[in-house]
Amino acid sequence: MKIDFVSDVSCPWCAIGLNALEQALERVAPDIQATLHFQPFELNPTMPAEGQDTVEHLSQKYGIDAAQIAANAEAIRQRGAGVGFTFGQGQRKRIYNTFDAHRLLHWAGMVDADKQRALKHALFKAYFTDGLSPGDHGVLVAAASTAGLDADEAARILSSDTYAAEVREAEGFYHQQGISSVPAIIINDRHLISGGQPVELFERALRHIAAEGREGAAA
Repeated sequence: MKIDFVSDVSCPWCAIGLNALEQALERVAPDIQATLHFQPFELNPTMPAEGQDTVEHLSQKYGIDAAQIAANAEAIRQRGAGVGFTFGQGQRKRIYNTFDAHRLLHWAGMVDADKQRALKHALFKAYFTDGLSPGDHGVLVAAASTAGLDADEAARILSSDTYAAEVREAEGFYHQQGISSVPAIIINDRHLISGGQPVELFERALRHIAAEGREGAAA
C-alpha cells in the first residue's frame, strides 16, 4: 500500500494525524504493509523568514481572539497526548516559513523512506515540543542528523536552492488535485482521508481499502 502524506511541519493536526496513522498501521500489520511518502504543503507560503507572532497571525487569518486560540491550543494538546505526541506548554509562539524544511524532506525521501519519516518526526518535535524554528538552518541540520542523514549534505542543500523547483512542482501538483488543507492522506493514488483523524478511523479505512484491492484483484 502506498500512502502519500501531504502536510506542513507547522501544522499541529498533521503531527496528530501522522501519529494516529502510524498507530493504525501497527494495528493492521502484518496483513497490511504500507510505505509512507511525505509530500509538501505550505500553510503560509508568504511568511517572512523572521516569522510572525502566533496569536497575531491566527487572529488575522481566522478572526479569532486570544481566548479562542488558547482553548484551541489546549484541545490540540490533549488530542496530541492521546496519540503519544507532546505539544510543549507555551511553545509555538511564532509561525515560521517552512519551505527549506520541505526541501530537506524532499532530499530525505530520495535517500531513504524511513529516514524521511524520521526527519518528519524530528521536525514536528523541534517545532511543537521544543519551540524551535523550522526555518532555522541549524535546527534543520540537527533534525537531519537525528534522522540519520548526512549533516554536511543537509547544510550544503540548505545553503543553496537545491530541490526548490522540485518542491514547488510537488506543491503545485497537490493544489491542482484539489488539496487545500492538511493533513491530506492519499492511499494508492485513489483514496483521500482528510484531517487528523482518530486511530480507529484510519484503521477502518486501511482495512476497507485493502479488502477492496483484494476483491478487485480477484475479479
